[in-house]
Amino acid sequence: MKKIHGLLVLGCSALALSGCGADDISSPGGGGVIVNPTPTPTPTPTSGTVTPAAGCPSINATGGLTNSGTISGPEGSWRVCTLPALIDVNSSLPKVAGLLYRINGRVDVGCDGGFAAPTSGSPFATTTASCAGRSLSADTDVTLTIDPGVILYGENSSEAAWLAVNRGNKLNAVGTAAAPIVFTSRENVVGTNNDSSQGQWGGVVLLGRGVVTDCNYGSTAAGTCERDTEGAVNKAVFGGSNNSYNAGTLKYVQIRYSGYNLSSGKELQSLTAEGIGSGTTLDYFQSVNSSDDGAEFFGGRVQMKHYIAVNADDDSIDIDTGLQGFFQYLLLLQRDGGGDALMEVDSNGAESDTPRHVTTLANFTAVQKSSSSNNEANDQASILIRGNSDITLANGIVNTPNNECIRLNGSGTVPATLKAYATVMTCNSAKYLGTGTYTDTNTQTQFGSGANGNNDGFTSTLSGLFTNGANESGVTAYAGITTISTFFDAATYIGAVKDAADTWYRGWTCDNATANFGSGELCTALPTA
Repeated sequence: MKKIHGLLVLGCSALALSGCGADDISSPGGGGVIVNPTPTPTPTPTSGTVTPAAGCPSINATGGLTNSGTISGPEGSWRVCTLPALIDVNSSLPKVAGLLYRINGRVDVGCDGGFAAPTSGSPFATTTASCAGRSLSADTDVTLTIDPGVILYGENSSEAAWLAVNRGNKLNAVGTAAAPIVFTSRENVVGTNNDSSQGQWGGVVLLGRGVVTDCNYGSTAAGTCERDTEGAVNKAVFGGSNNSYNAGTLKYVQIRYSGYNLSSGKELQSLTAEGIGSGTTLDYFQSVNSSDDGAEFFGGRVQMKHYIAVNADDDSIDIDTGLQGFFQYLLLLQRDGGGDALMEVDSNGAESDTPRHVTTLANFTAVQKSSSSNNEANDQASILIRGNSDITLANGIVNTPNNECIRLNGSGTVPATLKAYATVMTCNSAKYLGTGTYTDTNTQTQFGSGANGNNDGFTSTLSGLFTNGANESGVTAYAGITTISTFFDAATYIGAVKDAADTWYRGWTCDNATANFGSGELCTALPTA
């Protein structure tokens, strides 16, 4: 039924373009389903089969869920259960047929516990945190658990809708390959989106206690550096000294149509990870049509596998401010003629801050498929590396025939550096850019085509946009990847997708005009299973 539904919607979309749970749902004092008085709905015409759940499940958070009536779209009618502004105790969102969870404005998971976890005698032990109009003592140690198959949508009210997981708290959003968790927008629910839709709500923000640079508060020299979430009216602070910090788990998750402006020139992306640590699990994550970056990572220590960014309107991945990063199996796929860099790497200008930004990206396939336009915008190349950053590319494929492939910007006493192993590129005739103290030749030399298995004159034979073809399969993979970090798999191939039999991306993703993952569900539709 899922695949048939996707095909039906695809047919309708084509016509339009041409003119036409968990069992533990109890809380203290109650259980099962709470049927609240239901406001009069304002339905949208529907031809779908979904019928609304009878009411909202109970959750432990103070105030619980608000029954906000029903909402209708192409899939049918859904019960709407609105999250409270503050999840103040451990709470779970179960999968209930015919039910959507609504993020109305900013929703905080716990309150900010401060720079460090409180311990006896610690100067942070008496810290108080305030969020959503309530003051609580740090740490609040709240975990929000989201069950497989749950759909949440953001609706902007007096402020942008976004989920802020504050320091000292966790988000455990663990879907499955058959039942991914979907964060999306109201417009996606009512069926008004198309392949160009974006920027309709904020996104998910994980705030941690990892080490960051480019301080808004404190200093790197004193080991007290903290930063604010870009553009947040109410403080959403991150940073600390714990690069093993655990912000929870996101696995088999989609985030669609995000990237709302928090303030002028300051946008969230689908996932904003700020000072999280190696205790956080990020795996099987798809960003769809973010109006800013696909995902952005600020400092801390990040370990992530199986990341897909489709149609990011800025960078497919943005990494900065002292990040110690380890990424493997990345599909960075931009729409024809849209977006900026496939990778932007920097440190916001604080070139002398420590720690230096050190990141390895392995087994990536990065594609700007435009046959007629150059779409790297402000970053001037498909990969921009600058600002106190030391970057390693390994087992990579860059297919960007109308763009320069790499720009290195030299600034600061010790400017950014690049190392590459078994990385192949299809670029325009210029291939390289050097700015600041770097020349184009400096960039070319650091990439080192002809050495370490690198090739800047590669002829791509990718099939279906991102699956390795004969030429890619003929490249010998870098054998030393596990010496960089034991987090990495010892992959015997370059790129993110070895061959037609390698289908890690299928089933938990959604499809659009840029990338068909064979999942049978369009991103403009909602899963109904």
